Amino acid sequence: MTRTRDTTVAAPVSTLRPVQAAAVLSVLVLFWQFLSAGRMLVGEEATGGHGAGAIALHVTTGLLLAATVLHGRRTRVWWPAALAAAVFVLTFVQAALGSSGSLTTHVPLALVLTVGVVWLAAWSFRTT
Repeated sequence: MTRTRDTTVAAPVSTLRPVQAAAVLSVLVLFWQFLSAGRMLVGEEATGGHGAGAIALHVTTGLLLAATVLHGRRTRVWWPAALAAAVFVLTFVQAALGSSGSLTTHVPLALVLTVGVVWLAAWSFRTT
């Protein structure tokens, strides 16, 4: 007899809570990044805070990746982990582009990262 998993069953809370926490932290760091970038655009010195925010974004999206992988191992739903992996890798590309001064790609990529993180956050709270 073959057993299949009913996809309408709620996701296990024990593995979803870390995803939610990491997603919220990532959104908060992105909010900081937008604030510090805005300060730099108006001529204020916020490079140090923006750089620290980039490191924090690497950490929080790394946590988000780890949490989605653990959740995927439990639920066999892997697309959130794939999206989290893409976001995590893009944070390093984003930081390299910002360091090189290539704002024409740095800014649009920030929007792509934001969509990915917000999507994961929305999904994690919608599935509970």
